[in-house]
Amino acid sequence: MNAEAYKKPLPIPNDDTQVLFDGLREGRLMIQRCKNCGEYRFVARQRCDLCGSAESEWKAAAGRGKVISYAYVHQKYHPGFADELPYNIATVELEEGPRLTTNLVQLGDRKPYGGMPVEVVFEKLTDEISLHKFKPVG
Repeated sequence: MNAEAYKKPLPIPNDDTQVLFDGLREGRLMIQRCKNCGEYRFVARQRCDLCGSAESEWKAAAGRGKVISYAYVHQKYHPGFADELPYNIATVELEEGPRLTTNLVQLGDRKPYGGMPVEVVFEKLTDEISLHKFKPVG
């Protein structure tokens, strides 16, 4: 799909997020890890929240985690989302520790719940942009 055919707003990678978006396109969820103390973090930032070090590296996350919270959006804030109402947004805590905002997919008739085990899947939006989403494990 090309960017003109996609109806929702597309993220625009920058110098701080390019590694993340390259990984998503290649089917890997990349998160930063502090080289000083080993703390993982998401979203990318210049310094570690735990020790303040500016030394970090990107690592592929295992892609597994658990739902911390979720909600359903019923309001159309952008016309590109109109056909999906209501849709969910969720906070997922990765096994490595960081929490991220995402959508839960492939739920079928299951209802999400706090602590639900999930794993990452990738949604290709365009040839250059893919997003991480999470599906129930099992």
